[in-house]
Amino acid sequence: MSSQDARFEIAHLATAELLTPDLEGSLWFFTTLLGMRETGRSNGSVYLRCYEDPYSHSLKLTESDKPGIGGLRWRTTSEDALNRRAAALSKAGLGKGWTAGDLGVGKTFAFDTPDGHAMELVWDIEKHKATGAERSPILNRRSKRPLQGLPPKRLDHVNIMASNVREQRQILEQTLGFGTREQVVSGDDEFGAWMSVNILGHELAIMKDQTGAKARLHHLAFYFGIPQHNTDFAEICREYGIQIEAGPDVHGVTQGAFLYVLEPGGNRIELFGNAGILQLEPDWEPVVWDLEEFATGAGLAVGGTVMPQEFLLYGTPAVTGQEAMFRQQARDSNYDFRAIKVP
Repeated sequence: MSSQDARFEIAHLATAELLTPDLEGSLWFFTTLLGMRETGRSNGSVYLRCYEDPYSHSLKLTESDKPGIGGLRWRTTSEDALNRRAAALSKAGLGKGWTAGDLGVGKTFAFDTPDGHAMELVWDIEKHKATGAERSPILNRRSKRPLQGLPPKRLDHVNIMASNVREQRQILEQTLGFGTREQVVSGDDEFGAWMSVNILGHELAIMKDQTGAKARLHHLAFYFGIPQHNTDFAEICREYGIQIEAGPDVHGVTQGAFLYVLEPGGNRIELFGNAGILQLEPDWEPVVWDLEEFATGAGLAVGGTVMPQEFLLYGTPAVTGQEAMFRQQARDSNYDFRAIKVP
């Protein structure tokens, strides 16, 4: 089966696990400020969902000594597709074998990307069925819109950092059929890739980790679907002490309306204010940006927002001893990311 055929065997990003050294602070951020509902607890982890997420949870918060991504779970389009993709991952040397699943999740096939990001494939997963006061009269909505905080509709996408973007991108194209929508390049080097298995502009982005570290998280994103909500949530963050990193504005890449904040555990969270580009063409070709166009032009921010120096450098867990050096280099170069050097 070709990678193009394989694309129809992965449906979407189903769940994500965030590691946090401040479980109560992270829980407050996602439930009180973002209005996500808690659906369960197990072995020190808390399970949450947005009001239009289809499954029993989309976010798993796990207490840890450092922030970061614990794992990502992709749902396949059938049980047969799960078995075929598991075989492809095993043949590529990435497979780790079958697991017993998780709360509300049946057996999964675990694998690591070449950079060490933990991921799983799943078919058997519990769908959320609202009952009683949680049941919405809007029958195609999985549960009532919460009255607390400013609730996003669903989990949207993830951006991971990789020491070698090209290697990571190619293996996901070949084994799981991801389609690459946009790329950022600098000479022969690949700086970023935005990928999807469906019509979304991206469900997975890969950004070059200039520290040389592996398996770090850049950000996890949740979908508002209304750009004004990004401005509204920025006001909430300002009033309740959540650090705003950048936005609200609109990216050139994906044309997504963004707001980036740091939740209390230290992970970067993006609030996605619109759907961005929807890819409906059957014969699409990747859009390629030069790093200069991306970093200093319209690629990062159409509206002219000056992204902070940490944006292309900071990930979780943070790289010990290097953050201060990067910040000083960025200040010295007037935030020109191209001038930042990695020893």
